[in-house]
Amino acid sequence: MPFDYKTRLSAFNFSSVNFEDTAKPFAYNLCIAEPENTTGGPELSGSGAAGLFDINSRGTIYAKNVHKQMYPASLTKTMTALLALKYGHLEDTITASSNVQITEQGAQLTGLKEGDRLTLDQALHALLMYSGNDASVAIAEYISGSQDEFCSLMNKEALELGATNTHFVNPHGLSDENHYTTAYDLYLIFNEAMKYDKFKEIIGTTEYTTTYSDRDGNPKEMSVRNSNMYLTQEKSHPDNVNIIGGKTGTTNMAGSCLILLSNDQKGNPYISVVLKAGDRDTLYSDMNSLLKLVP
Repeated sequence: MPFDYKTRLSAFNFSSVNFEDTAKPFAYNLCIAEPENTTGGPELSGSGAAGLFDINSRGTIYAKNVHKQMYPASLTKTMTALLALKYGHLEDTITASSNVQITEQGAQLTGLKEGDRLTLDQALHALLMYSGNDASVAIAEYISGSQDEFCSLMNKEALELGATNTHFVNPHGLSDENHYTTAYDLYLIFNEAMKYDKFKEIIGTTEYTTTYSDRDGNPKEMSVRNSNMYLTQEKSHPDNVNIIGGKTGTTNMAGSCLILLSNDQKGNPYISVVLKAGDRDTLYSDMNSLLKLVP
């Protein structure tokens, strides 16, 4: 029996008629989290939600409001990248439509114009490193033909991952009251994205320069720097971990957000997430407090 989000039975164990095969519960290889598990950990009063997940042991080390629905800002782009890698081809050429010209104040843009042509690989670097909202639109339309269809796919895939407290209405994370997720659901999505080597490669890249073409075939250069301040060494991290990479996000409604992949000194992986920090300094301070809990 496959997992079905419509049924009340989502974890089970039974034997087949010949008693040789046993079905695995849906979450057998996932970290399970109570809404709160902060005993012995920091208060993190400057942030709205936080979680620290031990991937190998499938344990939740710390949980604060991990099932509370919150705005994810550009952490949304983790799902956009996951679907791009699952359904797209890195060498495919994407042609930007007029929809990439987002006019919302404060929107992070890489400068794509209607008719620009770039590969999915180039677009993913702009998406994950620089958090380009225009790149997310181009990717969404490449995968599904329209942003609305892509959001339907996002929500379908989120449910299949068990992210049942999530609802997306755009591929980039600009604020909308109907666009929300949880710290735990983001762990589920990020954990799935980690199955793709290209995802881990891009989120761990500090700087990237490439050339694509405009509508007339003229070359356009794009240079982006990772928005993760750990990678750019603008913020320091505890000595007990190595930062592999992650995704940042900031809007007025969401506050400052960050999800990270880190390794301990033995190379064991951990996912940590902080949502709705009051400002960027608080975000990295609270994330450091989480990372210090890594054994």
